[in-house]
Amino acid sequence: MIKNFKWLLLVSLTFAACNNDDDAVVPQVPITSGSADFSNYVALGNSLSAGYTDGALYLKGQENSWTKILSDQFRLAGGGDFNIPFVNDNIGGLLLGGNVIAENRLYFNGAGPVRLPGTPTTEIGTPLTGPFNNMGVPGAKSFHLLAPGYGNVAGLLASPRTANPYFVRFASSPSTSIIADALAQNPTFFSLWIGNNDVLGYATTGGDNSDPITPATGAPGVGFDGTYNALVSNLKTNGAKGVVANIPYVTTIPFFTTVPVNPLTAKAIGGGDEAVGQANIAALNAQLYGPLKQALTFFNAGDRINLLSATGANPLLIKDESLTNLSAQLTVAFTPTLGAPTAAFYGQIFGQARQAKAGDLVLLTTQGAIGAAPTGIPAPLNKYGITYPLEDKHILIPTEINDLKVATDAYNATISATATANDLAFVDANALMTRLATGGIVSNSFTLTSALVFGNAFSLDGIHPTARGYALIANEFAKAINAKYGSNLPLVNTDDYNNLNSVQVP
Repeated sequence: MIKNFKWLLLVSLTFAACNNDDDAVVPQVPITSGSADFSNYVALGNSLSAGYTDGALYLKGQENSWTKILSDQFRLAGGGDFNIPFVNDNIGGLLLGGNVIAENRLYFNGAGPVRLPGTPTTEIGTPLTGPFNNMGVPGAKSFHLLAPGYGNVAGLLASPRTANPYFVRFASSPSTSIIADALAQNPTFFSLWIGNNDVLGYATTGGDNSDPITPATGAPGVGFDGTYNALVSNLKTNGAKGVVANIPYVTTIPFFTTVPVNPLTAKAIGGGDEAVGQANIAALNAQLYGPLKQALTFFNAGDRINLLSATGANPLLIKDESLTNLSAQLTVAFTPTLGAPTAAFYGQIFGQARQAKAGDLVLLTTQGAIGAAPTGIPAPLNKYGITYPLEDKHILIPTEINDLKVATDAYNATISATATANDLAFVDANALMTRLATGGIVSNSFTLTSALVFGNAFSLDGIHPTARGYALIANEFAKAINAKYGSNLPLVNTDDYNNLNSVQVP
């Protein structure tokens, strides 16, 4: 023990002899920007860049956006101010002339996500004075960044709408565009993460074509490739460097993976009473599913419908517009027992009906529709997903999912090629989201996954990240920038970004 003490004393004396200052500490490696210049960073994108979370844009979300987190790291390496068009409160939502035009944020009330009560205070009719470094605009598609008048309040009343309420609030003039306001700041460094909404709008409307996929090819303002190349070309005009990110598959985010295709247990059908549910299932099999399967089998389509199980989990009843429409055939088959008018009604409803399968994706918002009454449909067919097929807007079928994948792959090829051609840093956001969806990512003290609410990465809307998820994304951007430009931006501790905003009422 005495011998060991002497060795420790010797080591300490030797260290002291090598340092004239008793308070000296191990020198820290200086944080540098490498070949990049972070002095004027401008971020372009959509809701992800803006810090949208829990179904709304609110203060805490903006403060924890990945762009804000990254800008804080830039400040360690010569970065300047990062001005944000902050909203007024933590309620979320927007007002125009005192009228609510965007919903409040979601919070978790112990049972599930619900909208926060209260009236928002962010009035878009009172424009802010910029310029603003964070130019992420919730809802923006790629071509919207080029569109003049996208911040003109009059465009909110046009049909189709030609303006965006979030950009209306901080556009420098009614006639400007997002890219014009960005370039007016002469950025030395930029981030561009755009294209998500070019596929997401189609996906969140169930592929019903009310919000079509942006064409992969075409001129600027029309096709994704022409638009994207125009954006990057403009941003690099004065020699700015930057970082870009690609687009995740919709199959990796909980908005499309949380609700199962087979939630119809006896207990669910019975409104919480299993015995009632079993009785209902017996009646449904005798009066609807059995006759429907018999008729479809006669027309070589019996695999569309199976009888409900009283003990297992049953699939939802959906409409699949890719199927051959058997409305006329079913009308003929049902006419002898139901009469012509009722038979025609049943034929129209079930002509493209089938039960959901593993390859389908049920939208998170559809959860509230299951078992609800379709408008104008009388009993006994008045229960969505059980006696009446869920509509196109409620679900993504395999053909629609494939359309989304083809478009996403094309966008991502454009983004990757453009990054290479312009010597930009590149973030593979698609790979990151895939990792979250297939096992998760260990980040500091937490394992982040794509599970809704309890996976730590995604907020209550099932699309946008939590504060911790945004911190993870900021680190991915920092890694890509360090690798490309030789900077040594430190990574943040994701533990420092808690998700309590999602459960707290202000």
